[in-house]
Amino acid sequence: MTTTTTKKRTTTRRKTTPQKVVELPPNPFIFEILDLANSQRTKDKRIETLQKYENNALKTIFIWNFDETVISMLPEGPVPYGEINDQNVYSGDLSDNLSKEASGGESATGQDLDGRGRVSLRREYQNLYHFVKGGNDGLTTIRREMMFINLLQGLHPKEAEILILTKDKRLQEQYSKITFDVVKESYSDIQWGGRS
Repeated sequence: MTTTTTKKRTTTRRKTTPQKVVELPPNPFIFEILDLANSQRTKDKRIETLQKYENNALKTIFIWNFDETVISMLPEGPVPYGEINDQNVYSGDLSDNLSKEASGGESATGQDLDGRGRVSLRREYQNLYHFVKGGNDGLTTIRREMMFINLLQGLHPKEAEILILTKDKRLQEQYSKITFDVVKESYSDIQWGGRS
């Protein structure tokens, strides 16, 4: 009689450390919240991040971007205008200039390298109704577009870039992991539809 012995395999599991959650400063920019949420590995962590930094400006951006009944009154595509000083330095339209400025690594304090202060969407979100159907339909097209350009020029470049993507409902191009489902689960209090 022969006996066979089988060697038992042992596998060692790697010890995984939970992903460290980065703390944002008080009243962070919208782009800081979106960057942090988009960098999370799991859907639950993205939802947790969006809930932690919940604010009305962020919800307004999501509603404009994801709600099909919110209709933009601005022309689709890049914004074809820039500041006079920027036109001498950069070539391209405002969207290109803002992208170049946004990739320059400005501080989140709202100060550009040349010392000009920039405001956040957190402060300016209440004026976004001018740019959607049913918000301020009495504005002329030229006046609305000039107001939008002025708003973009006052915002931090990364905030302006978010607003340009949002007006065309293209925020997912920059933040692919922040889907409609993630937003819906993060903010169950948002009523979707019936806005126009």
